[in-house]
Amino acid sequence: MWLQKAMLLWILDPAGRDATVLREALSVDTMDLRAATDIICSRTPSQLQIMKQTYYARFGTYLEHDIGHHTSGDHQKLLLAYVGIPRYEGPEVDPTIVTHDAKDLYKAGEKRLGTDEKTFIRVFTERSWAHLASVSSAYHHMYDRKLEKVIKSETSGNFEFALLAILRCAENPAKYFAKVLRPCCFQ
Repeated sequence: MWLQKAMLLWILDPAGRDATVLREALSVDTMDLRAATDIICSRTPSQLQIMKQTYYARFGTYLEHDIGHHTSGDHQKLLLAYVGIPRYEGPEVDPTIVTHDAKDLYKAGEKRLGTDEKTFIRVFTERSWAHLASVSSAYHHMYDRKLEKVIKSETSGNFEFALLAILRCAENPAKYFAKVLRPCCFQ
């Protein structure tokens, strides 16, 4: 059964495959928010745009509607912003904005009691992967702590999972996909 399903997915184009897996991951019967989060948070803005169009064409409903219906809290806010806000995809970054974002994340996380999730959502959904990789490096340089460790200590659950997926894709997409696919290859 799983082999047949894999073969059917394999013949689809990438956007069609993503849309199909997302639809299944967001359905009530097979709810798998980690799979949905993995797909959404590991795609570029242009890939997300094509995937959203394909999702609507195949299923007659907007991806944002299904995300809103099947997720909640900060995880929902992050995913909706990530699929809804256009982001720059190029390699250029502004060092001033990088430093500003690193400071904002510090103030929103480690420096305060509790976490200001809105700041994390803003930075992680409005900035390019190149920018986020630079923010991570700047954060480590400025505060002697890896941003990944901060996310792990300041957030939890699916929200943490989504932030880590975005950050890891920003820092090293090949390593991220190797880590995600490894368990599938060695079952």
